[in-house]
Amino acid sequence: MNRLGQGEFEIIEQLKARCESSPVVRLGIGDDCAILQLPPGELLLTTTDMLIESIHFRRDWTDFLSLGRKSAAVNLSDLAAMGALPRALFLAVAIPADLTAADLDLFFTGFLEVCHASKAVLAGGDTCSSKGGVSICVTALGTAPETAVVRRTGAHPGDGIYVTGTLGDSALALQWLMTGRTPPPELLKRHLEPTARVEVGRRLGTAGVPTAMIDISDGLLADLGHILTASRVGACIEIDRLPLSPALRAVGDDDHLLYDRALTGGEDYELLFTAPPEAQGEIDRIATDVDLPITRVGTISETCGEVTLTHAGSLCPIPQHKGYKHFSAGA
Repeated sequence: MNRLGQGEFEIIEQLKARCESSPVVRLGIGDDCAILQLPPGELLLTTTDMLIESIHFRRDWTDFLSLGRKSAAVNLSDLAAMGALPRALFLAVAIPADLTAADLDLFFTGFLEVCHASKAVLAGGDTCSSKGGVSICVTALGTAPETAVVRRTGAHPGDGIYVTGTLGDSALALQWLMTGRTPPPELLKRHLEPTARVEVGRRLGTAGVPTAMIDISDGLLADLGHILTASRVGACIEIDRLPLSPALRAVGDDDHLLYDRALTGGEDYELLFTAPPEAQGEIDRIATDVDLPITRVGTISETCGEVTLTHAGSLCPIPQHKGYKHFSAGA
């Protein structure tokens, strides 16, 4: 027992009462395992992510409602990156002694809000005590027809490189937080409560548009590198095409700094994908349908792993820091 005033099973029972039902989940919270019934002809896609206090978040920067929303969204983003429809999430939380019942209630409220918005259900998980900080582990399951699943391996020379939404907002917010400044509200929200692009990912996959796709969690250059390695291709990025939000431009930094954040800043959770030229019309239709900008920022080239950057047609140097890496000296 801790300041929550509840034991593990009381917490689980209260959470179970708040969970929605789903035809895919035959048996959810309350037994040793959940039982899922997959739709006929669809594949199961599974992803797991962790959020660790002082690594992925700090409690003096975020409230528990936002933390719950982000914990669900970052996992749903991986399903979006492969064109999957979210079905069920599993949540494990290690709870330190200084957490209150109100903190935990807000966390679960935020988590379940994002589940509901994505039409997924919380189907199980675990709670335990922690002698350190808060640790969160989420497993997300989705389904998709085999023809709609998008991997990192299909990019071809001549394909366009596209991103959804805008880039760099989260990175600037984090930079300000780390230096004791209060970020503009629009940028802070992008960092604390990212949006998983589930609907656009599903539509792109169903339409067969992307040849390869990934979500931007560690930075555009870092995550593009995964596609280039898997597909054995290179890329040319046109920096002046990178989509920047009005809120990011309004901070008054010069273009070099703004574009550097867009290239290397992590936790945008936008989708980065490649597609052949003839897919442009369908991409424009999907962007209109979901009311989200989708911007072509470059072209796939032949040289495996090589990236070139251009600005107004001239070559630019590649930033030495290409994105976040766990276990690196500066992480």
